[in-house]
Amino acid sequence: MESSSPPPPSEPRGARRRAWAAQIDSWKRTWYLLRQNILALVGIAIILGLVVMALYAATLPLPWNNLTNYCANSPLPGCVHFCTYTSGPPPGPNCYKVNSQFPAFVPPTLSLSGAGALPLGSIALLPSSQYVHNTWDGLLRGADWSLIISVSIVVAGAMIGLILGGIAGFFGGTVDEVLMRIVDIFLSIPQLLFVIVVVAVFTTFAVPGLPGIGSRVFLLIIAFIVVWWPFYTRLVRGQVLVTREQKYIEAARASGAGRGRLIFRHILPNSMYPVFIQMSLDVGTIPLLIGALSYLGFNLFGVSTGNSFPEWGSLSAFSLLQFNAVLSSCSVGTCVFPWWQIFFPGLMLFLFAISVNFFADGLRDSLDPRLRR
Repeated sequence: MESSSPPPPSEPRGARRRAWAAQIDSWKRTWYLLRQNILALVGIAIILGLVVMALYAATLPLPWNNLTNYCANSPLPGCVHFCTYTSGPPPGPNCYKVNSQFPAFVPPTLSLSGAGALPLGSIALLPSSQYVHNTWDGLLRGADWSLIISVSIVVAGAMIGLILGGIAGFFGGTVDEVLMRIVDIFLSIPQLLFVIVVVAVFTTFAVPGLPGIGSRVFLLIIAFIVVWWPFYTRLVRGQVLVTREQKYIEAARASGAGRGRLIFRHILPNSMYPVFIQMSLDVGTIPLLIGALSYLGFNLFGVSTGNSFPEWGSLSAFSLLQFNAVLSSCSVGTCVFPWWQIFFPGLMLFLFAISVNFFADGLRDSLDPRLRR
């Protein structure tokens, strides 16, 4: 009596296993090539550091949408008190020396201990303000907001542009003509003006389950997406027009692949490499545009000037808004240049933009089949 042996695996199951094995090998190959790019690894390290900051900021106690008020040598309510002096020896430990004409300009210090510690100095809307903000606290609390806003706008705009650009480039004809005329209409809309109008008109718009500041951030993201996707649509369409004429597309069509498989399996994956580069440039641009809107005096987030919204672009703009007051009120020999108020928020914007750029360049090179050989 012959022993029965298990039946061989079915062909579809074996094909799926081979496909998964090939996909895993492709991911390993991508990671191997990515590790050879030093700048890409530097970008990944910086991005991970910013993500850790954002995650840590999410665990901090309220206020989550405003900056904590700090005040010096005054029994003001609702603020963190710290010690300042204008001349002579320090009146006590953990005291900051400030200019008598600009008491809100607290310089950086290496001290991290004591009440009201300001290791990166202060940010103040007015040089003579009684309330100031902690620069380190602002950068920390602004990490999650800056990452969420920038990544949401860029990823959503790229996804919309990738789909519409792929459809327009693949089908051509009337479909291409209609979509491109719609793209031209949206490209003619001034970006900053459109965002200002949308947020100003829908100031009373409320998202269920979100507080007022969350509604405004949601509106800001939607307004930017509306004027952001056309750039990606035009970029992807031009790339698809070239990709669809390649020999491997003709081979896939001859093997019986449908339109959906041709677009999403063959054409779009081989047309998205320029998208990575554009995304890396745009992610760092969003905080700068938000800072430009704040610098123009538009109250994007509906918060009072005493409690600035912790977003890196807004913090940079708020620090610049007071320069006119400084120049108009200072006299010879008493001017103080609060370099730290511009340097540290600007440094965060620079690190954010350059890290994404390094990572996108390395990822593009790792995914490009012409460079994987």
